[in-house]
Amino acid sequence: MSIDRRHFIKKTAALAAGTAVGFGGASSAFAQSTLQQTEDVLLKAAIAAGDVPGVIAAVTSADKTLYEGAFGERVLGQGVPMTMDTVVWLASMTKPIVGAAAMKLVEQGKLNLDEPASKWLPQLGNVKVLAGWDAQGQALLRAPKSPVTLRHLLTHTAGFTYDIWNADMAKYMKATNSPRAGSGKKAGLDIPLSFDPGTQWEYGINIDWAGQVIEAGSGMKLGEYIQKNITDPLGMSSTAFKISPDMRARMAKVHQRGANGILTVTQNETNQNPEFEAGGGGLYSSANDYVKFMRMILNKGKGNNQQILKPETVALMSQNAMGLLRVKMLPTQNKGVSLDAEFFPGVPKTWGLSFMINEALAPTGRSAGSLAWAGLANTFFWIDPKKDVAGLLLMQVLPFVDTKALNLFTNFEKTAYTSLV
Repeated sequence: MSIDRRHFIKKTAALAAGTAVGFGGASSAFAQSTLQQTEDVLLKAAIAAGDVPGVIAAVTSADKTLYEGAFGERVLGQGVPMTMDTVVWLASMTKPIVGAAAMKLVEQGKLNLDEPASKWLPQLGNVKVLAGWDAQGQALLRAPKSPVTLRHLLTHTAGFTYDIWNADMAKYMKATNSPRAGSGKKAGLDIPLSFDPGTQWEYGINIDWAGQVIEAGSGMKLGEYIQKNITDPLGMSSTAFKISPDMRARMAKVHQRGANGILTVTQNETNQNPEFEAGGGGLYSSANDYVKFMRMILNKGKGNNQQILKPETVALMSQNAMGLLRVKMLPTQNKGVSLDAEFFPGVPKTWGLSFMINEALAPTGRSAGSLAWAGLANTFFWIDPKKDVAGLLLMQVLPFVDTKALNLFTNFEKTAYTSLV
């Protein structure tokens, strides 16, 4: 039996047992070659089948890139190929970067996770809870039983929800003709809570509000603070709320899958002159850039030869920060924007600051305690500190968790683990 084969069997057994294994050692050359071949075949097949117009993918350890590949088109039918520096809308993959920015301020003592966030942003002291509806269909509002904290915002336990997945919030926004937060209008933030802070988990505009807290705590615009403290130090030169001419020249378009399954090109783009920079989903970036952020987390806060966050801060961000509460399925209120959304049904999931954390081994091979999230246009990432591996798959397709896009990500992740162990 060859050394490579013995190595493969040993690591496969470790994976089955849930044991931590590293992917960055000298013995990984065979596994990395296998990864390159198998992922290329998988992604090329998806493009050939027309499942998605284009895809960009990467797998990294703490110290080196293990896989990268880009296939298909930036804009369906135009023939311009996807590349590793293609710029995409991150949507909610913005949130972990904003979480890191908030935690930088917590490190410095300029923000606190558990004091009322109204200390820095008085508007948060005026929020109400949507308690129901009167006979005329008007919203009934009451004061919350406890104040909103930064921890609540970063863990989606404050009570703010999205109309995409919450029926009452969809009804409220329609009844009040409220703009969505994605519109870039500050009025889109002025919605009631769906429950008392700290009593439930439900995904929502919490990180948009966290971005406003960051501005209040730092005295800087959100994008300016992120650029100075996160993206510039990491060398993430293609990551910003405002699409520069250079970024636009490399940008992929968002596509919409219709009820007939056919993909069409949209003009979907964030407001480029917004009233506020949307911490919940406003960033554009590239695979090359986002890998640098993931690698910084794997390296306990260090990236590009700079200590972005303290190791103890990254450790805190990577732990369950919402106690006994658990992540739940998000039922769609608009099938054109999102299908029902839940990763790994049946696997208990919590939330860190600000990542989803699977609390048990995932079916893909992802270790318990790994960090992950995604973006509305089917951008996905995971970070597995136990196995020293992180991966991302970037597409630009709606609706969120589109069946073909989600299956491609799931198979990409499975292939990464089976190839590297």
